[in-house]
Amino acid sequence: MSTPARSLSVIRNIGIMAHIDAGKTTTTERILYYTGRTHRMGEVHDGDTEMDWMVQERERGITITSAATHCEWKGHYINIIDTPGHVDFTVEVERSLRVLDGAIALFCGVGGVEPQSETVWRQADKYRVPRLAFVNKMDRVGADFPRAVRMMKERLHANPLALQLPIGQEEDFHGVVDLVANEAVIWSELDFGVALTRTAIPEELVEAAAEAREELLEHLAMTEDRLAEKYLAGEFIAVEEIKAAIRQATLQHGVIPVLCGSAFKYKGIQLLMDAVVDYLPSPLDMPPVVGHHPDHPERLVERSPSEDEAFTALAFKIVSDPHGRLTYFRVYSGRLEAGKTVYNATRRKRERIGRILRMHANKREDLKVIGVGEIAVAIGLSNTTTGDTLCTKEAPIILEKLEFPEPVI
Repeated sequence: MSTPARSLSVIRNIGIMAHIDAGKTTTTERILYYTGRTHRMGEVHDGDTEMDWMVQERERGITITSAATHCEWKGHYINIIDTPGHVDFTVEVERSLRVLDGAIALFCGVGGVEPQSETVWRQADKYRVPRLAFVNKMDRVGADFPRAVRMMKERLHANPLALQLPIGQEEDFHGVVDLVANEAVIWSELDFGVALTRTAIPEELVEAAAEAREELLEHLAMTEDRLAEKYLAGEFIAVEEIKAAIRQATLQHGVIPVLCGSAFKYKGIQLLMDAVVDYLPSPLDMPPVVGHHPDHPERLVERSPSEDEAFTALAFKIVSDPHGRLTYFRVYSGRLEAGKTVYNATRRKRERIGRILRMHANKREDLKVIGVGEIAVAIGLSNTTTGDTLCTKEAPIILEKLEFPEPVI
């Protein structure tokens, strides 16, 4: 099948990154269920998750490789890469962040910012990846949302912007105050959190919510002039105006929107997906990729995210498979058809694309063509390795190679 023609504005290429056991894979499983990508939710402790499909991953209950999948949410097409949290597999995070446009940083509501949280945060800083934060496991004993937000400031030197307040503590956690919409959102576990109820803010939280919302608006007023004028004049500020200001500040690395929930207890995932759509970038929001001409390293070459530009892609992962060598690649410009020949500018060799696949963990579907902004897998590239640039011979370019951390042993 071929990929349907879709506007670049509705594409999101995101990763989920965190310290080990913060709940990345469980969160991804919930996302796939609520978006209709899967019809049952796997559990890490049962060893039956979609994304952790390797035997070693299911035995250990950890993610070892970055698994790619995709889903749709409210008219948007989302490519997701679930990355490992264990320090031994940091290289998997590195190769994923290089090709992503945005990221969800997961934090444990109890542990807050943990050592590997800091490592992956620095990696995201290196590639200037806009991100939002999700404080998970709010149902656990000792979960503390304000403490987690403070730790982001103190340890990550980030500028977190709380968009929610938890309703209920620990095992009584059952919803959030949506500070943007200024209302409460309540989930029920009876239907696996599918239905959510929007209602008035509980009386005991009205004062705290008003104070937190005032802080939110004040913070945004410092980032957006038009909003500042309305805020200082005491005028009404519409929800859409608030969302637009949050999006702009997020894309400019000015703020980190922070949400909370409990993936395991089916709470907070739909609002997290809304935030991905509302605040994280599409390929159009990203600057053109820059590389150099293979024969003239001093000559910089740019590629804008457009199908009218020459085909340009980066191979970011190679996997051995019984059906052939799988090359994961991200398309930055142009389009590619299965069966066509590409030019590996890094190796200075032509290679024929046998098949193009869209992956869902270890499952796959054949595509006839792949367009700009997409992530896919090619079969038939025997000479291509991680970090190689694929393009056309007529318009060659070599993108910046992936840099991997030095081994610790």
